Amino acid sequence: MGSAVERTDKHVREYLLYRGFTSTLKQLDSDIKADKEKGFRVDRIIEQLQQLVQSFDLAGLKEYWLYLDRRLFCRLEDVYRSTVNKLRTSLYRYYVINTIQKGNLEKTQEFFQKQALELQGQAEWRDWFILPFIPTPEQNPAFGAYFSRQWADTFLVSLHNFLSVLFQSPPQPVLLSFDAEVQRMTSLAEENEQLRQVVRRGSVSESVGTREGEEGAVLQAGPSGAPHLVNALSLRSSSSVLRFPQAAESRADDVDATAAKSAVEPPDSSGREDGGLQVEQPFIKLSQEEYGEHHSSIMHCRVDSSGRRVASLDVDGVIKVWSFNPMMQTKATIMSKSPLLSLEWATKPDRLLLLGSGVGTVRLYDTEAKKNLYEMNIDETHPRILSLACSPSGSSFVCSAAALSRSGSVDSVPRLPIPVSGQLLLWDTKTVKQQLQFSLEPEPVAINCTAFNHNGNLLVTGAADGVIRLFDMQRYESAMSWRAHDGEVYSVEFSYDENTVFSVGEDRKFIQWNIHRCGVKQSEQVLPQDATGPFVLSGYSGYKQVQVPRGRLFAFDSEGQHVLTCSSSGGLIYRLTNGEPALDRVLSLGGHKAPVVTVDWCSAVDCGTCLTASMDGKIKLSTLLAQKS
Repeated sequence: MGSAVERTDKHVREYLLYRGFTSTLKQLDSDIKADKEKGFRVDRIIEQLQQLVQSFDLAGLKEYWLYLDRRLFCRLEDVYRSTVNKLRTSLYRYYVINTIQKGNLEKTQEFFQKQALELQGQAEWRDWFILPFIPTPEQNPAFGAYFSRQWADTFLVSLHNFLSVLFQSPPQPVLLSFDAEVQRMTSLAEENEQLRQVVRRGSVSESVGTREGEEGAVLQAGPSGAPHLVNALSLRSSSSVLRFPQAAESRADDVDATAAKSAVEPPDSSGREDGGLQVEQPFIKLSQEEYGEHHSSIMHCRVDSSGRRVASLDVDGVIKVWSFNPMMQTKATIMSKSPLLSLEWATKPDRLLLLGSGVGTVRLYDTEAKKNLYEMNIDETHPRILSLACSPSGSSFVCSAAALSRSGSVDSVPRLPIPVSGQLLLWDTKTVKQQLQFSLEPEPVAINCTAFNHNGNLLVTGAADGVIRLFDMQRYESAMSWRAHDGEVYSVEFSYDENTVFSVGEDRKFIQWNIHRCGVKQSEQVLPQDATGPFVLSGYSGYKQVQVPRGRLFAFDSEGQHVLTCSSSGGLIYRLTNGEPALDRVLSLGGHKAPVVTVDWCSAVDCGTCLTASMDGKIKLSTLLAQKS
């Protein structure tokens, strides 16, 4: 509705200007500027509430909510009053938690002092008056859930959905109905033009004749004969549209009735229509934050197995270990005298970080103790540690070591046409010894990427010779190998069901391979240049920074149905399909001003965080809410 209001406002302004009603136009602009309903733009209303919370403006927050109550909520039937009250309670708790997280205890105490008369008789606030006196409330079982990022994000999306449904329910003025009709007719005109193009090309079979006949029918149907789209989201039609679970009085078991799977029925946010049916977007982007502690291009950015920590490595060899839940905070900074090329989180325990260098060593770093546990000398003749992968089932890790390029540099751009020599080794972190060296057929070659399946029984690798090799980790031998790409393999991952493997190569192809039938493709799609690299960042005076792929180029969601890839302006999310094309683009995360060079996807319950890292050192965290169908 917000976009329709903006367009209508624009048309009204044009009309007033055309008629010469300048004083009316000035008054309209003044009223729009002071509009507390933000043109019925839900995102702007949420933004205003968040701004008041972040600035600790309790009086402004109460006043704005009171305005919304008098202007909007009072029109609702009585059955929705409890929903409004629960949202207000959650908003106040959101404010209180923010004061504690920001260390402003003065504002925390001020809240309870000013709200005492209003809240002390309410059962849901009975236990909250002790909150300012608890040393570590985020660790308290009664309040801990409220300090999680998931609770805050789910509350905000619940409020967003409630307002969205609310704005779509009341009868609209004739001008807004006219706008909807114009948009519908514009969509029909575009569809007709597409059908004309199909007919003109003459490249379709008899089915085109049928579609051409349908086109004639569409063209003959006038505005009055076309059916109107009826909005199914009606607050008056059914009380089941808004589902708000009952709140617990003294515990956060239901996370205040807003951290449930969905406190409010999610509205359709796609706006797309296929055959008259609404196609729902699989994700809602709740927020996007920036981690800006790096000062040079990122090489790797990985979340640990528990989803609590992130490790990021830049081209200057600086490693940052940081958390983003409940707030973004740097835990450790690691400086390296020797160049670093790879990193990987250990699985047991997950606080350990493996760091691969360009001088033949791998360090094991304890991120809690903030110290190196030990350093392993891998191989002097193959000093470039290109990839590390920890087995999910034990204390071993796989290490890919490669020889120097002809120039003697750590990383030449572009790569040599003849792949350099390499080794694939298995090491034990407990004994700090090499267990074995894998056989690489047909010749020893640099392995660029490695990945285990869920139990560590299989290992897949992608190499500089374009070959994918699958290893049986119970027998420590190659199970199969096949030529996968023209040029190097940059990134490989197992599918969700582990019956297939996905790969991205220098030839820009994103391919799904059947691991039960050697070398058989299940799907293939060519990706844009900015999804696969080499990545280029242009600077002043014609200077160009070029970076070959190092980190993960794609990552899956928790159910393996969607994939996140790199692009020049942010991450792109595609839906995996069984047909052609293999990928269906569903969401652009955006937010970057430089090419994204590596991605990761951390999933937890319905909220997941996409990490996209770019050549200007910026890392964006986009929090998504999955819409379950």
